[in-house]
Amino acid sequence: MLKEGQIYEGGCLCGDIRYRLTGPSLFETQCCCRDCQLATGTGHTTIVGVDRSQLKVDGEPKIYTSEGDSGGWVSRHFCGKCGGRLYTSGSMPGNVVMIQAGSLDNPSAVTPQNVIYAKEAVSWDHFDPELEVFELYAPFDDATRAAMGLDKD
Repeated sequence: MLKEGQIYEGGCLCGDIRYRLTGPSLFETQCCCRDCQLATGTGHTTIVGVDRSQLKVDGEPKIYTSEGDSGGWVSRHFCGKCGGRLYTSGSMPGNVVMIQAGSLDNPSAVTPQNVIYAKEAVSWDHFDPELEVFELYAPFDDATRAAMGLDKD
């Protein structure tokens, strides 16, 4: 997990867009949803959830918005020059943005906690057997629920 108060930097392939985020992360997960497969061209994506206030972006990402599985909107932020994916935002996660772990300067700082949307995982994609696997979403802790604007049950 990204550490409290630690600064992490990242950006796109060509360097036109750079970002800084301040830890801690709310979650770190591998997502197998069909949306992520199509957006990345592979079996899953590794994402880091942070509150929008923790992210500072230098440059103007291009944005592609579509309807997500939840029926809400999903916006993918990427470099208009090189196409490098940076982060995702949307109506369902509220103030949470999901950083593409591979766009971090040090992607090894990320430690996925689980696998989500396993119901859509492709047979040839394999995961660390130590990770908990969820057919849809992992349960959200109170901090994540609050950042997403979800009511507590």
